[in-house]
Amino acid sequence: MADTLGVGILGCGNISAAYLRLAPLFKGIEVRAVADINPAAAEARAGEFGVRAESVEGLMAADDVDIIVNLTIPNAHFETSMAALRAGKHVYSEKPFVLSLEEGQQIKALSEEKGLRVGSAPDTFLGGVHQQARHLIDSGAVGKITSGTAHVMSFGLEHWHPNPDFFFQPGAGPVLDIGPYYVTNLIQLIGPVARVSAMTATPRTKRLITSQPRHGEYVEVTTPTTIHALLEFHSGAVVTLGTSWDVFSHRHGNMELYGESGTLYVPDPNFFGGTLEMTDKTEPAALPGGWDHPFAVVNDEKEGRANYRTAGLADMAIAIQEGRPHRCNQELALHAVDVMTSILAAGESRKVLDITTTCERPEALGPEAARALMK
Repeated sequence: MADTLGVGILGCGNISAAYLRLAPLFKGIEVRAVADINPAAAEARAGEFGVRAESVEGLMAADDVDIIVNLTIPNAHFETSMAALRAGKHVYSEKPFVLSLEEGQQIKALSEEKGLRVGSAPDTFLGGVHQQARHLIDSGAVGKITSGTAHVMSFGLEHWHPNPDFFFQPGAGPVLDIGPYYVTNLIQLIGPVARVSAMTATPRTKRLITSQPRHGEYVEVTTPTTIHALLEFHSGAVVTLGTSWDVFSHRHGNMELYGESGTLYVPDPNFFGGTLEMTDKTEPAALPGGWDHPFAVVNDEKEGRANYRTAGLADMAIAIQEGRPHRCNQELALHAVDVMTSILAAGESRKVLDITTTCERPEALGPEAARALMK
């Protein structure tokens, strides 16, 4: 097998630019072609980054494409990922991986039948700060994690997104749109989830768009926009998760994990970097030195952030060649989807629901392992 696997990007919306811009940082992958149901979008993106534009069918059939990166809208992920697998391509999907457990199980069955790999974003949990939190937990720096809180709250997307309709329809909402970052990070830090309960609400059934070009139009809201969930992990830890698009301001931390001998204040799992803090019981404690993780280094000067999107894709490509499990694997992604869809179902039924899937925590990605992924 060649040292570098060819990548074809399906879907040329905003997120495709990040993949095309950041993929050259990593070993094991080379973006060779892009496609979109809108040929003009594919041509424009191809011209911007010097790759080949293909039709969707052409991308699926391309001999120099080994992995399809699925950047279509979430409710098209299942259909397009299945098509890529049938075409003999490995698949790496944007989040959410699928919108139901049943869809994920069908993808898993087909990928196993074909002997192909499936991976999924988010890969932000591979960021230097989140891997440092993982290292501290695994080394017992704060003792066993017993409980925690996680909150992602804002006043929605209709004030900045040009076409916010989908975000307020079934298959989206704050749990399935932003929740993957939080749920996936909790799984990699604590382990799989055993059961969930939740309360959900939809305070407004119509929302006014104040962004351009649709300023003044209204969006119909057909999915809950405020969700408060309780997650019980197989480890015994219990975590409160709050997600909402109905909050103007709050003072909750993004993620706090409470251990038997200390606390970790974990920054936003939506990003690779940030500031990690730790306490020794009630007093602030210095983080151990020597943690020099490349995915914590600010490389987006405009935003002032560390951004290493495609790290998960590169890890999958190299894992295929090395014959080892990849970290952003479909078992992890499917378990996260099971957790999130069960949260919504628990909110509707007002019951405690058992999670029927499980997964192993992905292998930690320490500084040396991260450097090995980079050119």
